[in-house]
Amino acid sequence: MAGLNQKSILDMIKEFRRNWHTLCNSERTTVCGADSMLLALQLSMAENNKQHSGEFTVSLSDIILTWKYFLHEKLNLPVENIKMIDHYEDIRKIYDDFLKNSNMLDLIDVYKKYSDLTSNCENYVNISPVRLLAKKIIYSYLNLLVNSKNDLALAHILNIPDRGLGREAFTDLKHAAREKQMSIFLVATSFIRTIELGGKGYAPSPSDPLRAHIKGLSNFINFIDKLDEILGEISNPSIAGGRILSVIKMQLTKGQNSRDPFYKAVEEVAQDLDLRIKNIINSQQGDVALSTTDISPARPKSHTINHGTAYCGRDTVKALLVLLDEEAASAPTKNKAELLYDDENTIHPNGTSVLTLFRRCKFFCWKTNNWNKFWKCSSGQK
Repeated sequence: MAGLNQKSILDMIKEFRRNWHTLCNSERTTVCGADSMLLALQLSMAENNKQHSGEFTVSLSDIILTWKYFLHEKLNLPVENIKMIDHYEDIRKIYDDFLKNSNMLDLIDVYKKYSDLTSNCENYVNISPVRLLAKKIIYSYLNLLVNSKNDLALAHILNIPDRGLGREAFTDLKHAAREKQMSIFLVATSFIRTIELGGKGYAPSPSDPLRAHIKGLSNFINFIDKLDEILGEISNPSIAGGRILSVIKMQLTKGQNSRDPFYKAVEEVAQDLDLRIKNIINSQQGDVALSTTDISPARPKSHTINHGTAYCGRDTVKALLVLLDEEAASAPTKNKAELLYDDENTIHPNGTSVLTLFRRCKFFCWKTNNWNKFWKCSSGQK
């Protein structure tokens, strides 16, 4: 992260978590880090171009130019000497709607509420591309588990490992999501549940495009169900977190050679995250112990983590949220072109850039300490 060091950003996000009910509608709202902000801006600009010129595409130079203006404008910094791209207000609206419907807040939205932080630019950490990919995939599974409205997370993992859910499947899901004004994951879940109920009264229309993807969607939804079961059935958050990571790891490495770089990267990332979850839980338990008094405990707050979550799963969700917050506060990817346009993923054959996935959709429409260093560092400038 640039402009602020990671500890300051994490402190800010922790304060956001403590006061979430005054800032958003759900305790499961996830924070959109710098890389996800840039991806969301790319998609918003491509959609704007689609509406005005018919092409769902956008050049890297236009993104970088708009990114600079976008950051300054959001942070109320001077923009007089920065060129504003055409239809910027439309782009901002598409961006804001996307985050709102994905149940996300970006770092700047969180920052605006708590601006008395120090400013220090964090150095980039060099991580191999294959490890970065493994990390992104595992984090996306955890993100979707916590926040089922996160379409960005779903786009990263829908077809990893290979479920036969390529670009056509994603396009059909996105069309259905738009028509029903639902998240992509909820559309997929609803479709599979309807199929599983059986009977003529529940069967989807024979012309439903999702019928062509039943096997893959069933595989995907059933796998997420398995993670949800772990979340709800194992009361110990440390054990639950480890089990969730283990199941994801087995899914990603199944049938692969243990010498394969991706296999090794998945194992390393899963092991690292398991340790971090245990450290988070130990820290949380230590905080509880320090705050314990002889006074009788207060009644539980009415603002609980997702009223539909099984009671024993709430501590695990809280630990996963801390883990995701740490990732959102981490340094952004230095190579912006690789982040935004990596269509031919040589590391994982089923990986496709989010722009390519959304381009195939007929519609992409989701109805102040000085942070100027944020732009410089997050765009790779020194």
